[in-house]
Amino acid sequence: MQGKHGHLSREQKQLAIRLHSKGWRLIDIAREVGCTAPMVGKMAREGRHLDAKPFGWEPREGHLTVLDREQILVGLARGDTLTVIARRLGRAVSTVSREVKRGGGRGGYSAWRAHEDAREQARRPKPFKLDGGRLLDAVTAQLAQLWSPQEIAARLRLEHPDDPEMHVSHETIYQSLFVQGRGQLRRELARCLRSGRTARKSRMATDGRGRLPGMVMISERPAEVEDRAVPGHWEGDLILGENSRSAVGTLVERTTRLTLLLHLPDGKNASQVEAAMREAITELPASLARTITWDQGAEMAKHTEFTLKTGIPIYFCDPHSPWQRGSNENTNGLLRQYLPKSTDLSVVSRTELTAIQDSLNGRPRKTLGYLTPSEKFAELVATTG
Repeated sequence: MQGKHGHLSREQKQLAIRLHSKGWRLIDIAREVGCTAPMVGKMAREGRHLDAKPFGWEPREGHLTVLDREQILVGLARGDTLTVIARRLGRAVSTVSREVKRGGGRGGYSAWRAHEDAREQARRPKPFKLDGGRLLDAVTAQLAQLWSPQEIAARLRLEHPDDPEMHVSHETIYQSLFVQGRGQLRRELARCLRSGRTARKSRMATDGRGRLPGMVMISERPAEVEDRAVPGHWEGDLILGENSRSAVGTLVERTTRLTLLLHLPDGKNASQVEAAMREAITELPASLARTITWDQGAEMAKHTEFTLKTGIPIYFCDPHSPWQRGSNENTNGLLRQYLPKSTDLSVVSRTELTAIQDSLNGRPRKTLGYLTPSEKFAELVATTG
């Protein structure tokens, strides 16, 4: 901030004196604060502004101050790495990196100019990007599909890479729709937020192999399954309805995260689960149906029969180890947005289940670069013929 009549402000004079005390050349100081070298020399000789209290704009707590920017400037002049500068400031390296990039890079960074830019940015009114228009329409439509703000923001960038008007951060979506939202928008946002990982009760799992004869454990599963490079390996489970009396089966392909939902209107015993799995999996190309990994629930009592009929082996997780089916557990959490625990799943129709399945498979995933499972699976089908 310049003083009256174009003179240097007290803050600029203080910066000039501090840089002089650090051994900077007068001409370099003059270039930094925007004055002449003789003026800097006079300020250094007098030194009367050094202990004066600065006035003018102060950044909000947690934001970089003019002293922080001075340390960045001095560090750059010394040839310090950004990591060293960040450590000295007690800041994240990414914070320092963004600051230097915004301020002109290593060769052009100016502490005072960066501080002035930050002051101007803070004073500038920030219009809400989601006040209306096609961006708001797109966000609202995707919220109605139960997409998260992060999924929406990333997918919009993917679909409109050259249209900044259709770019929005997930923080802006939260702020505009949650903090400022009213009525239905607020409820839509609440519906799209996951409450966290679903902690399911152990149903009829066993800690020993005797309960399910012929189990082949996950430790014997082919190594190719682990790195997800080879498609066609699935993870399966049941999610339970109200009072654990009904269920829906889930199968998730490890490479693409494509989800198949198993309709179980008449119950969840081993025969019913085996039949539903076989119906779903046999519709796939053989190259995309290689193995299934499941937990040790009693619904898998017919696993040997399933393998004999389909040629697809089933591998069993260790007891109480849901992370061994991580993709399936994550999908089950998403599925609970559509089918809460209080739902009687026996009355959910096949048509409704198919619509939910399509919605899940049309939802962009961070792990897929914000492509959808359907898009990734279609690529695999095209390459496998």
